[in-house]
Amino acid sequence: MKKIEAIIRPEKLEDVRDSLEDIGYPGMSIVEIRGHGKQKGLTQQWRGQEYKVDFLTKLKIEIVVLDEDVGKITSAIMQSARTGELGDGKIFVSPIENVIKVRTGDTGDDAI
Repeated sequence: MKKIEAIIRPEKLEDVRDSLEDIGYPGMSIVEIRGHGKQKGLTQQWRGQEYKVDFLTKLKIEIVVLDEDVGKITSAIMQSARTGELGDGKIFVSPIENVIKVRTGDTGDDAI
């Protein structure tokens, strides 16, 4: 089992969700986060004044999947979240030792 964490632009959430539903993965957790990467925020103007936004709002999607599904899920996320501009995000894949479904007590792959 693997945990996929994808940091994406908020405006791409619906595209990513639709893409994951199309391949059979409707379940996910979403957390609103703030941060920056290489672009180190951005400079905006408001009423003629420039101001710097150091931490940009992003969304983190978390999904636990079977090992054999990692490639198709990361590919679906990349294709639907990509704009080609700085700040499109990152995808992290980590191993999961175990999963326990609270309602039934199922463990491992059966709990996904």
